[in-house]
Amino acid sequence: MSIIAFLVVGLVAGLIARAIVPGGQGMSLPRTMALGIGGSFIGGFIHSMIYSRGNWMEFHPTGLIFSVIGATTLLLLIMLASHRRLPHP
Repeated sequence: MSIIAFLVVGLVAGLIARAIVPGGQGMSLPRTMALGIGGSFIGGFIHSMIYSRGNWMEFHPTGLIFSVIGATTLLLLIMLASHRRLPHP
């Protein structure tokens, strides 16, 4: 996967994660991209623990799904670490 594609997937994963987690995160576009890239590494690690086949740098739909899961997890951890309250439904 090229660097440009990696950045775009990171941005998309970060945007989806921010849409999933309730509340205002107040993140800029570069921070959202960094969130998605960090989530991609977390999601890739989780994916490699479950599925051991394939190259981890190849693009496939499950990679995007696990990137969103990783980015959502990372965003929740960031919000908990910064002592922001999560809204109650």
